[in-house]
Amino acid sequence: MARRSVDITIPNLSGRRALVTGASDGMGLVIATRLAAAGAEVVMPVRNLRKGEAAIARIREEVPGADVSLRDLDLSSLESVAALGETLRAEDRPIHVLINNAGVMTPPDRQATADGFELQLGTNHLGHFALVGRLLPLLRAGRARVTSQVSIAARRGTVNWDDVNWERGYDGNAAYSQSKIAFGLFGLELDRRSRAGDWGITSNLAHPGVAPTSLLASRPEIGRTSDTSMVRVIRWLSARGILLGTPETAALPALMAATAPDGRGSALYGPRGPGHLGGAPAEQELYRPLRSVEDATRVWQLSEELTDTAIPAR
Repeated sequence: MARRSVDITIPNLSGRRALVTGASDGMGLVIATRLAAAGAEVVMPVRNLRKGEAAIARIREEVPGADVSLRDLDLSSLESVAALGETLRAEDRPIHVLINNAGVMTPPDRQATADGFELQLGTNHLGHFALVGRLLPLLRAGRARVTSQVSIAARRGTVNWDDVNWERGYDGNAAYSQSKIAFGLFGLELDRRSRAGDWGITSNLAHPGVAPTSLLASRPEIGRTSDTSMVRVIRWLSARGILLGTPETAALPALMAATAPDGRGSALYGPRGPGHLGGAPAEQELYRPLRSVEDATRVWQLSEELTDTAIPAR
């Protein structure tokens, strides 16, 4: 089956500084490449510097003269997040675009971060929460667009308030949904607080649909020694243009959310095809678990406590 061409126009980003987490492969690499091609200076904080260097080589091969650079970051370590924040604040340059894209998905057994958090909550949400807190002065200086990458897994589920770290009865899929719901609630609360405090930051959400990336592939570092059966099915369907996207199309909602001149705060962008699994990007209705302002406030307060990151109102 022939795949219909899907793309968006990205505005000229010359003179803009963009930060993309999880940019060493998959959608993140596509996002970083497209931003660089639009003229942005792209900073890529990565956990694996060797993968990061290979990614930069690929970007420069596709975009000669691209202004791209690496920084160290392990989102599962608050110490690493703090170090990156210190590095970037020392550089004292405004950040105009932040795409919180990195994540992990469903390790076969419960794992904890260096700080004792359940791995998915700690990496997907708490690490990014702390990063935004550390970078807030630079984001305010750049009147930044902050786009946080959630998932269709956030359509269902809830925050396990009584056991957010899943120390009892670990369920990898439910814990993944929780991490993305918490992350989405945070992104929406960030926009509300920015408007209330006149921070100048526009915060919104994106989700990629379903595409063949490394999330469900072999990940020895999280205990997955071989590809899951699900990722093999995803690759098969994607290669044949059936329902699902590719890394190139899956990157488009985040790019639209982060760069479109009419991109809105507190909005969710994702593929508009059947089931929102693939297709061209568009604004979408917020998932039900993301609609509670009370839950968003509760997630924000809990995240401040867990990460020891106080984000001032002014």
